[in-house]
Amino acid sequence: MKGIPFVNLDQASEGMDLWGQEGKPFVFICDYLGEKVWWGSEEEAKDLGIFVEFNSKPKEAYPFKIQFEKYPMSYKEYLSKFYQVQAGLKRGDSFLVNLTFPTPIETNLSLSDIYQYAHAKYKLLIKDQLVVFSPEPFIHVSQNKIKAFPMKGTLVVNNHNSPEDLRKDAKERAEHATIVDLLRNDISQVAFPIQVEEYQYIEQVNTNSQDLWQMSSIISGELMSDFNNKIGSILKAMLPAGSITGAPKAATMEIIQQAEGYSRGFYTGIMGKFDGSTLDSGVLIRFVEYFKEKLVFKSGGGITVFSDPEKEYLELIQKVYLPIKSNARIS
Repeated sequence: MKGIPFVNLDQASEGMDLWGQEGKPFVFICDYLGEKVWWGSEEEAKDLGIFVEFNSKPKEAYPFKIQFEKYPMSYKEYLSKFYQVQAGLKRGDSFLVNLTFPTPIETNLSLSDIYQYAHAKYKLLIKDQLVVFSPEPFIHVSQNKIKAFPMKGTLVVNNHNSPEDLRKDAKERAEHATIVDLLRNDISQVAFPIQVEEYQYIEQVNTNSQDLWQMSSIISGELMSDFNNKIGSILKAMLPAGSITGAPKAATMEIIQQAEGYSRGFYTGIMGKFDGSTLDSGVLIRFVEYFKEKLVFKSGGGITVFSDPEKEYLELIQKVYLPIKSNARIS
């Protein structure tokens, strides 16, 4: 990405630790592998074409008809990747693999339009390159207490189901439990004691085509004294985010690299803001970027030995959406 002075996570963590201990506000972005990290003031970010919003209030509806088409990979191609992942799961190399792919899309909205009108907790725009409208928090740190919000488990909303149907789904429930255990382990590297404050709560996510039930939990802990105000060290200990890799993390990332066959880049990385005392951060999912002069939307889902490939393929496609309301009929 031209003009942005990235460093790796090892280098960035030292600088963010210093700014955190000084109580100096900053924003940051980090790619999936921690190879490209940038942090600085919001003013410096804007000068580089980086725009961020956290927990913003919903904007007005898009004034025109939304044109949005998606061209997903074939089921046959997906199935070959799915069985590749299943082989690793059956060997016992992993319990859960978050498998993702890029889907070409066409829309009449620009990246800036999507950034402006999308309804999301975490929004990122790197001008003329990518846009993110993520519903998923990563970690929140305030008064030496850390919280994580693993989001795993999805069900399409229709007239015949309820949030309870998502909780009753054995595969989705097991997938969520695995990620909660992984996040508890990740937090244990920087905090003690740890507790699950809320387990498997359901939220409704509104999209331009259909609504989704989404399952989440809240995990918290008291930061160890060695990590007080050390924002960079906390991130270094916990990245990549467990919800977008799987468990165990290192072996699962090897399966991901072999199966996906493309670069995630900033997709499934994180963005964050430190206001001088409190850290808020989100996972970079719901992600659109330019690739070879065309738009692609990166999405995925968790795979276990119990997964149904048709359902997983459908979930991959269902997550390709725009959370934007329109004043005109949606095509």
